[in-house]
Amino acid sequence: MALPAPNDSEIFDALRLSLTRGLGPIAQTRLRHRFGTASEIFQASREELLSVEGIGPKLVARIQKQKDSDQVFEEFESCQQLGVKLLRLGDDLYPDGLSEIPDPPQLLYVRGNLNDGDRLGIGIVGSRRCTLYGRQQAERFARELASAGITVISGLARGIDACAHRGAMEGNGRTLAVLGTGVGHIYPPEHEPLAEEVIACGALISEACLRQAPVPGLFPQRNRIISGLSQGVLIVEAARNSGALHTARHALEQGRDVFVIPGRLDSAASEGCHDLIRDGAQLVRHVDDILETLGPLTQPTVTTEGKTVLTPRELNLNDQERALLDLIPLEPGTVDELLRSSPLDDARILATLTVLEMKRLIRRLPGGFVVRDPH
Repeated sequence: MALPAPNDSEIFDALRLSLTRGLGPIAQTRLRHRFGTASEIFQASREELLSVEGIGPKLVARIQKQKDSDQVFEEFESCQQLGVKLLRLGDDLYPDGLSEIPDPPQLLYVRGNLNDGDRLGIGIVGSRRCTLYGRQQAERFARELASAGITVISGLARGIDACAHRGAMEGNGRTLAVLGTGVGHIYPPEHEPLAEEVIACGALISEACLRQAPVPGLFPQRNRIISGLSQGVLIVEAARNSGALHTARHALEQGRDVFVIPGRLDSAASEGCHDLIRDGAQLVRHVDDILETLGPLTQPTVTTEGKTVLTPRELNLNDQERALLDLIPLEPGTVDELLRSSPLDDARILATLTVLEMKRLIRRLPGGFVVRDPH
């Protein structure tokens, strides 16, 4: 993932926009809808900027002041020194799912690396003040999801978030941490070693400027990014006032699945979880419940093992089922060709095809044809 060239004016203007104090994601989205690119926003007149809903005289003055500020060059140089990548909305490497939410970040700071397999992501969030039960479940689900090839996405906070990241790494998988601070200012500070581990097997991500310190309002704001990067969100342990419930609401608004692990019926730490289950969120007991529920991906995804995945349900296959599925083409092919290409005996192939058909991963067509089914 290459850093932008110094003469890339659009990346500098996008960076200027992100550095403009008081210009949040909703206001940036409205400006983008009105003018297009960040460069065009800075070319707009004062009257044109004031015509945008929510953009007042003080904010216009800050935007116009930022146009001639040298702060952007200092920020860019600091990003280079720390190895931070800058991804604009619309860039090829910008995460597809995140670009589709109502108010996507116009610019992402990425410390580490994103890859194609991160489309297979599940957000895991919960309380900072969690119980032993919550910690155990967060680590277990993260470990098993990561082992299946799912990228675990969380927020690097104390409690459930930290357990989710550690569980993913125990499962030898990938994990992404979406920060409410800048990726150059780790919070809480005791998680600096954890952040370095996350960078080694995934990435730190933020829409905040590089050295942004903790501000309470930025943490709920980042929750929409966690859900936006995810196929679904798992709530492990949440009281009724937990910030994890904000992530659940964002997930529902974005059309993502919401999964919930139940707690003890008399546990205040799980009251928010039980409310979600009562209101229709899916209760889960094990990872299979999650994989079986997730629908097809918007486009095929290649995992780190080189396997093409059309739906996360495919990650729940045994070795024999997976090996046979890999031989079935995305365009219709004949069963006879499959029998010739597989080392398995014919009876086992036909039996496995029946299992794959029952799992809605393939379709048999008239004339002895078979095809992968993403639906």
